[in-house]
This record gives sequence, C-alpha cells and structure tokens, in this order.
Amino acid sequence: MKILVTGGAGFIGSHLVEELLGQGNDVIVLDDLSTGRVENLQSVRDNKRFEFVEDTVRNIGTVNGLVSQCDIVYHLAAAVGVQLIVDEPVRTIETNIHGSEVVLEAANKFKKNVLIASTSEVYGKSEAVPFSEDDDTMFGSTRFSRWSYACSKAIDEFLALAYYDQYELPVVIVRIFNTIGPRQSGQYGMVVPRFVQSALNNEPVCIYGTGKQSRCFVHVSDVVSGLTSLMDCPEAAGNVFNIGSDQEITIEQLADKVIKLTNSSSEKRFLSYEEAYGKEFDDMMKRVPSLKKINQLIGYKPKIDLDATLINIIENLRNKSHKDK
Repeated sequence: MKILVTGGAGFIGSHLVEELLGQGNDVIVLDDLSTGRVENLQSVRDNKRFEFVEDTVRNIGTVNGLVSQCDIVYHLAAAVGVQLIVDEPVRTIETNIHGSEVVLEAANKFKKNVLIASTSEVYGKSEAVPFSEDDDTMFGSTRFSRWSYACSKAIDEFLALAYYDQYELPVVIVRIFNTIGPRQSGQYGMVVPRFVQSALNNEPVCIYGTGKQSRCFVHVSDVVSGLTSLMDCPEAAGNVFNIGSDQEITIEQLADKVIKLTNSSSEKRFLSYEEAYGKEFDDMMKRVPSLKKINQLIGYKPKIDLDATLINIIENLRNKSHKDK
C-alpha cells in the first residue's frame, strides 16, 4: 500500500512514517519544513520505500499529484505550537484552513481514505471535563490569537464532515491531546521538551501562569498506534475521535516530576503569560479527554505511563546533547 503523510517531517508525523514503513508500506512525505525537520526522518531516509517531497500542502498541483498515486492520506500538516500561534496568527489560519481544503478536495477527487489530524484545542474553554466528542465547544474572544488555532481546526472538522455527508468521502477526524516523546521540539512552546532541557542544564524551569492548569500527556507511540488502527477500521469513517491519555497532572506537578527524574538542581520560576508571550493570553485550565469512543471501536488504551515517557525523553535529549558536543 502507498501512503501519503502531509507534515511527515514533524514530531508526530515522523513517528507515524516510521510505523507505516515498518508495516511494509510505501510512504511519501509532503512537508515544507516550516516547523518540521529533515533530521526527524534520519532513520528512514535510505529506505527504498520512502520518498520525501519538499513543498507546501497549499500547492494544489503537488497535492493532487501525490494523492492520485496513494491509497491513503494522513493529513498532519498544520501550524502548531502555542508560541507560533501567538507570533504568526495569519500563517496559522491560512495553513490550517487552506491546507485542509486542498487535501480534502484532492482526496475526494481521487476517492482516497483520509485522516484529518485535529486537536484538543477545539473544546476551547469548556469545563465539561472529561471532553467527549459531541460536547459543545466554547472559544474565547477573537482578540486572543490563540483561539485562531482552535477555530481553524474546527473549520477543518466541519469541512471534513461535510465531504463525508455530501460525497461519502471516507474521512476520519482525530482530536490529538498533549502528545510527547523523542524528537519533539520546545521551540514553539511545547512544555515538556522545554522543561526537560532546562532541567538537564540546571537552569530555572519556567512555568507560565499559576501552574495549576492541568493536562494529560501521552507517548507519541501510543498516538501513532491509535491513528493507524483507526485507518484500518472502516467503521471509523465519518467520525470524530479523541486520542491521548486521560491521566491528569498539573503543570507545576509536571515541573516537579521532571526536576526529580533528571536529578536536577533547577528551581521553578513562575512567569505571567504577559511575560512569557509579550501579550495577554487566554488559557484553558483543564484538558482531559474521554477515551470511551475510541476504546469501544478499536480497544485503544495508552500503554506507556508518564514516568516512562519522561524518562524516554530525558534519555533522548541527554544523548543528543552528548553527540552535539
């Protein structure tokens, strides 16, 4: 089987590519390397069943050409990361909405199965924890650019479901919750690699806000396993699924855990959102998924706990720093 992965040079995308190749598939990656990195694909670049195309997902000709020759499309290309969303809201909106328009149109034209990667952000400021797929969403004011990401991904979902309803396009939508693991960069505000790198350097671990906000973190391999299982399940078409972990931890507790696991002398430092981002920032206090729907369909349940995941990340970053010296 030949598979197209948009955004395949990104963090989750590169792990997905490794899994798909390991299953014996031919894989084409489309990525403009705006946030993805060629180094993420180091382990597969000599694989004869792997092809890399450097171009934007907004290029209609390129996307049509690639989709036409593939059996399945995983659409992961997006503008991601809180810092990027705050700094470049225009890029966020244009990449997410127009990129998905192009991919869905091509998938429909050539009648290909497609998975659309969405986000936990679409639940907005809802307090109906745990979040279920049919829950209402509640976004903040348009003057806070962070909600542009949530809204753009919600539009992606509406469009994908419209293609399913109107044209019977076999599309699966997956709302990915906080996913972590080796190769994730802290450059765009991702909290775990940022915390781990600071702790390894014995520098202050900077916590934005009060640290009382909570998240659920899942190892990338568990997410990749769920994505491929959903695409192997015909009953998943036309549905939205949460994927991630439902084990909750506050950001301050996460900082404490990272400092302990790295045996670091780092101290915690609290920064206001204005100090961290240079502007006001509207945050979500809780982000906990219900995993009932995906568990009932494919038996999904995370296998790697948070401590093991953090140790994996710590070892990976330690090894990388030693190689860089």
